[in-house]
Amino acid sequence: MVGSPAINKVDTMQPTPKTEQELLTRANALAGMTLGELAHMANITVPADLRRDKGWVGQLLEWHLGATAGSKPVPDFAELGIELKTIPVGYHGKPLETTFVCVAPLIGLHGLRWENSHIRHKLARVLWIPVEGERDIPLADRHVGSPLLWSPSPEEEQQLRQDWEELMDMIVLGQVEQITARHGEVLQLRPKAANSKALTEAYGANGQPIKTLPRGFYLKTQFTAGLLEKYFIL
Repeated sequence: MVGSPAINKVDTMQPTPKTEQELLTRANALAGMTLGELAHMANITVPADLRRDKGWVGQLLEWHLGATAGSKPVPDFAELGIELKTIPVGYHGKPLETTFVCVAPLIGLHGLRWENSHIRHKLARVLWIPVEGERDIPLADRHVGSPLLWSPSPEEEQQLRQDWEELMDMIVLGQVEQITARHGEVLQLRPKAANSKALTEAYGANGQPIKTLPRGFYLKTQFTAGLLEKYFIL
């Protein structure tokens, strides 16, 4: 085992899948296995918990599936245009938390439309992988669930677009500080920063530049719960 839970063994990770079917076959092969088993196969240490290693589960699955994007602003499987998203689920199969999609743009918004937005690109094709997330299950003993390769239906895309446009309108009007997690039916905007000093530029109510926390787009749990119910027939 390596000494740190950080996953940086890009040179020894699985080769990049060439097709959607190859990726799905690999993901199906992980279903039913525990995170401890997968970490052992990758020679990676399991952290005690996820408080300081929030992205660890996703990184472990990226290693096994051959994702190449890392932190670059492209889908995890760039050649296939597929984004990987893990969903921690409870005992009844319901998502336990919202799903981060991407950082929201707060300046330079002229000409930005849903059709050319980063978030639409990110959600165009997603490989969802549910993972047991109840805190009383030790991290190493949590099982990986069956994968779902998904693209938004016209109805789902309309829901996402409507929320995105409402939130972006508020940003353009200098109301970013008034946006709360309650805004949006399926999509929410909330602070996304390592600490309160990591400020970025935005517009104030009078169009003047202000400093504020970076914001991220998150899918609300009722949206991801609906996906799991629809496709897995829970």
